Amino acid sequence: MPRDTSSATEPVRRRRAVGSLRQSLLPILQALPLGLILSVFLLVPMIVLIVVSFFDYTSVQIVPAFILTNYHDVFTSSVTWETYLNTLRYTAIVWAVTAVLGFTVAYVLAFEIRSKTTQMVLFLVCTVPFLTSNIIRMISWIPFLGREGLLNRTLLALGLIHKPLEFLLFSDFAVVLAYVHLYVLFMVTPIFNTMMRIDRRLLEAALDNGAGWWTTVTQVILPLSKSGIAIGSIFVVTMVMGDFITVRLMSGGQSASVGLMISNQIGLLQYPAACANAVVLLAVVLLMIAGILRIVDIRKEL
Repeated sequence: MPRDTSSATEPVRRRRAVGSLRQSLLPILQALPLGLILSVFLLVPMIVLIVVSFFDYTSVQIVPAFILTNYHDVFTSSVTWETYLNTLRYTAIVWAVTAVLGFTVAYVLAFEIRSKTTQMVLFLVCTVPFLTSNIIRMISWIPFLGREGLLNRTLLALGLIHKPLEFLLFSDFAVVLAYVHLYVLFMVTPIFNTMMRIDRRLLEAALDNGAGWWTTVTQVILPLSKSGIAIGSIFVVTMVMGDFITVRLMSGGQSASVGLMISNQIGLLQYPAACANAVVLLAVVLLMIAGILRIVDIRKEL
């Protein structure tokens, strides 16, 4: 008589099913802690922000409701439009300056400095100012750029100017300078990391084929550094768009930004209006990041 093997193979099938189930659940279990953290500290606050943006408010309280007045004020107020445009102007200028400085510093560290030890030492030197508070670093510019500051006194003593320069402090120049000082390292680091992974044989091949220094930089190094530039751009754009303390301190109250406007609305207890501006600002920043990622596919480049 033929032997019945169904009973013998049943435990094997069960073990395989259990093993397959474990393999399918393992990635979910591994991602669960991070998912919970993001849900509690990111998703839930975002939902609350969006919900409150539709509330009404008075001078003393928030009124739960569903109104579009806050968004109507954002999109119809000329002052709000000017504030957003001013913030975008700051972002564009700071991005351009930090991109040039970041690429230059990273290039020197990666290709001009031959010793690995010297590279690391110089990179750590670049990070030393960032060991102090942002506010302290901003305030340190005031005695340097002021009307009676060190820079004006030096220029007067050298006879290069006949009266103190007024635009150095409490101006757009001071705001941009402070932004560049605060955020240029966030551009240097990813570009430097990308350049260090470039195969040096590609540079030798370019030189062997008659390419000059400028051609090598623009046709070899720059394209291969796109991912680092994109990552640094995302850092700089998001931080400048959301910053408010730099504009408040360095402009002397003569300039405005979206972050400063939101901060003022919170100070006046206008939380729904501040939430509406925060949602619009978040949408603008996400669109800018999406544009950067559309130009440079970071995952493909890495």
